[in-house]
Amino acid sequence: MRKCIAILALALVWGCKEEPKEKDIAANLKTYTIKQMMDNETVFGGSFSPDKSKLLISSNRSGIYNMYALSIATGDPIPVTASDSSSVFAISYFPKDERMLFRMDNNGNEIFHIYLRDTDGNHKDLTPDDGARTNFYGWAKDDQSFFFTSNKRDKRYMDLYEMDLENFKPTMLYQNDEGYSLGGLSNDKNYLPLSKAINTNDSDLFLYNLKDKSLVKINKNQSANSSQDFSNDGKSFYYTTDDNAEFAYLMRYDIAEKAYEKDMERNWDIAGSYFTETGKYQVTYINEDAKNVIEVKDMASGENIDLPALDNQSITNVSFSDDEKTVRFFAGGSHTPSNLYLYGLENEVILQLTDVLNDEIEGEHLVTAEVIRYKSFDGLEIPAIYYKPHQASEENKVPALVWVHGGPGGQSRQNFNSLIQYMVNHGYAVLAVNNRGSSGYGKTFYQMDDLNHGDKDLKDCVEGKNWLTQQPEIDAGKIGIIGGSYGGYMTMAALTYTPEEFAVGVNIFGVTNWIRTLRSIPPWWESFKDALYKELGDPNSADSVRLRKISPLFHTDKVTKPLIVLQGAQDPRVLQVESDEIVAGVKKNGVPVEYVLFEDEGHGFVKKENQIEAYSKILQFLDVHLKQDKGTPIQDGEAIEMDSDT
Repeated sequence: MRKCIAILALALVWGCKEEPKEKDIAANLKTYTIKQMMDNETVFGGSFSPDKSKLLISSNRSGIYNMYALSIATGDPIPVTASDSSSVFAISYFPKDERMLFRMDNNGNEIFHIYLRDTDGNHKDLTPDDGARTNFYGWAKDDQSFFFTSNKRDKRYMDLYEMDLENFKPTMLYQNDEGYSLGGLSNDKNYLPLSKAINTNDSDLFLYNLKDKSLVKINKNQSANSSQDFSNDGKSFYYTTDDNAEFAYLMRYDIAEKAYEKDMERNWDIAGSYFTETGKYQVTYINEDAKNVIEVKDMASGENIDLPALDNQSITNVSFSDDEKTVRFFAGGSHTPSNLYLYGLENEVILQLTDVLNDEIEGEHLVTAEVIRYKSFDGLEIPAIYYKPHQASEENKVPALVWVHGGPGGQSRQNFNSLIQYMVNHGYAVLAVNNRGSSGYGKTFYQMDDLNHGDKDLKDCVEGKNWLTQQPEIDAGKIGIIGGSYGGYMTMAALTYTPEEFAVGVNIFGVTNWIRTLRSIPPWWESFKDALYKELGDPNSADSVRLRKISPLFHTDKVTKPLIVLQGAQDPRVLQVESDEIVAGVKKNGVPVEYVLFEDEGHGFVKKENQIEAYSKILQFLDVHLKQDKGTPIQDGEAIEMDSDT
């Protein structure tokens, strides 16, 4: 894996090289093995060291996520941890020295603990309570402590604690007996934002005064409300809301005067906003048609500063050094994984710190997605992201897949996805649908699938398939459906309730029995449980009749098309039994079924070795059952026998 450093002045003209023509790419297209595709590195994080000479990152370059100190001078990643089992995720350097915080669970079970790595290399679990889940909540303004939440007192609720850096003894700041969701504490430790879900879109928002124990409700009407940040002087509280609007906008609340002022509004959801260390800049994220648009406002002038413009890429995430002179940002796109950069605000110099695309992959052979829209069965416009293989044409028609995101309420976005690019590189078109119920397109659209799952949202996916059949480059008789989590449910719903629409199904840890899944949600979701029941149904009420009706497990006799199921044994959200039983049920029909189970994964496969196996199995399955290449599948230079009935 190469690491290159490129210093680029803003005046440099990006993209001066002429883009290769599509026909030339198709004629010389290389197809890549899954090992090559997964040898791309994934990097995230980027906490500045106190002397700003390094960034603390998480990277899967070793095959599993570990923590690295990335030298700004050389670009070299210095290994800090060397786990070969559970992934290690960097949190932060300490504010005034090079000790580090990181988090780790047990092979995907989502029971995270916070660990200290001392300067001598020793590790210590700072939250060792057995079975308790912890989340880091930020450093104190005086740098003498940090905050975290934990459900060690009551597995259902997250309490707020402060950890002193001298003795590492936690002190409870707020006991969460009412099941609130907690926002970030104000700098003076006086105010704690609390929210209470009403449904999966709407929530009530409160400010709790830790000194006098008073609680003030912030929102006036039922709406989606989310705490964002406090002004540096502590006088104002900022939150997003969609009160009387389709999309979320940013509000400022004057705490003393109890007065409201709209701070920012765009034609899309404002997804988040925060202030830098001294309050000099305000950073705001806008979810614009499934990609991040970032605005950075200079609070003194009220004007937005210019961020670097990278050719055919989007800046997806930014943070500032404490002196607010340097910006750390990630930039990428649907066609390229995100790299880490630094940008000097005074000298206007960009420093590229990572080059995560595998040397063996030529970037022009990957595909840039296109946002399209199509009309569903009732005339509703459905947004989707279309990946068209370079080799696809009217003369060379290709098979296709409808991709369904997780959730419910998730969103397919214009980000790099190794599995999608792998399938597209091997000649499969992919249409990632954002069916009704997806986030990012207004609250009316978001709530359209409430208590209607497996019906109109499924019809949106079928209409996505119908859109594909109208494309001249698509083999209309060879269209499958694929998805993970809720998308896995949609895959099984499609094969069950519309058995002749899709040629194959790929179910990645999908829900198959809603009654069991809703009754067995992790205890730390307790504060969100009632809201989830309002969207999906209460499994302990009369709703159970409808939930059984829409659960594919009870209707497996209708499945007639080949199926592959992938599952992590440690998954706390979709239990292994969901996949075990759906495989057993479909097998009774004599339908080709393959089952891929990982003992050391949870809700999502994070280890490269497992990703390689999972994704290669998916392609082999598709080659046999969708592309209908009946020859022995060849993967990475050796023959692998497929047993579609295992």
